[in-house]
Amino acid sequence: MSTENEIITAAFTRRGINLALRLGYRVFVPERLACEGTQAITESLSAWTGRYFHEVRALIFVGALGIAVRSIAPHVESKLSDPAVIVIDESGRFVIPVLSGHIGGANELARVIADKIHAQAVITTATDVNNIIAVDEWSVKNECVIENPENIKYISGSMLEGHNVGVAVTCDNIPVPFPVTLWLRPKVLVLGAGCHKGVSESEFERSVRDFLDGAGVSILSLRAIASIDIKAHEPALISFAEKHNIPFVTFSADELNALPGKFSGSAIVKSITGTDNICERACMLAAGECAVLLRSKCVYDNMTFALARIRRNKLT
Repeated sequence: MSTENEIITAAFTRRGINLALRLGYRVFVPERLACEGTQAITESLSAWTGRYFHEVRALIFVGALGIAVRSIAPHVESKLSDPAVIVIDESGRFVIPVLSGHIGGANELARVIADKIHAQAVITTATDVNNIIAVDEWSVKNECVIENPENIKYISGSMLEGHNVGVAVTCDNIPVPFPVTLWLRPKVLVLGAGCHKGVSESEFERSVRDFLDGAGVSILSLRAIASIDIKAHEPALISFAEKHNIPFVTFSADELNALPGKFSGSAIVKSITGTDNICERACMLAAGECAVLLRSKCVYDNMTFALARIRRNKLT
C-alpha cells in the first residue's frame, strides 16, 4: 500500500490518544496503551519516526514539542523532501507546525486541524506572520516545481524587506528575466512516447531531453508520460517516469483510436499496434479536454515523441 500521501499520528497518553482518534488519521501508540483504533509502536520512537519519515505526507505528534523534536532530529534532510511535522498538545489547545511549513504543507494542515478541533494554529514562519505570500507554499498549491530552491531564501527575504522580486512561472526555457530569478515550473506538459522493444534507458533519456530542448520547455514541467498499453512494462519508459517522479499512463489501441482529431498516421504502426499513431494520441488523451498539441511527432532512432499542454485554470 502506498503511504506517500498518508498522514499518521503518534500519541503517548490516554488523553492524547482520544484526541488523536478524533483527527481521523492512522494512530500509533506505545504498546502498553494500544487499544481499538490504534496500532502499537513496538520500537523506539526515533526508530518508528525514521521508518515513516520519508514515506508519508505528514507526521503528527500529540504530546510535548520536545518529544517530537528529539524524534525527528536524526532524520531531517531538506525542506524539499522532509514531510510536514505537526505537534498538538494533548489538551488540544495548540496546533504547531514544526517542519516543512510551506513546501510540505504543515502550515496549511495545521490550520485545517485547528479548525476541526477548535484549537489555535501557531504559525511562526515570517512570511505568514507578515501576511506576505510564501512563494514556496504558492508553488505547491499551484502544482509548480521549484527549479532553483536555493533562491527561495533571497526572494522571501527581499519581500519581507519590501523590495521587488523576480519570479518566473513558465514551462518555457526563456532568457533569465531578472537579476535574481526564482523559476517555478508548472506541471502542464504530457510527453507522448512510442518506442521499439528493448530501447536503452540512457538513450531514451537523452532523446527525450533533446526533444524537449527542441520544444523549448523544461523537463520539470512534465506532468506525465503516456503511451500504448503494450508498452506498459517497457523498462525505459518505466525508468524515466520513476526517475522524474511522474505518472506513466497507457491506453489501449481502441482508446487511442477513439480520440477525435488529425494525427500523423502510419500504416506500419497501425499494422503492429492497432493504432496509426501512439505518441500524439497518447499525450493528447492523457492531457485531457481542450489540450493543445504543443509539438507533433518527432522521430528518433527506435523512438517517437510528441508533447501536449494541459489546459489549466488561472493560477491562484
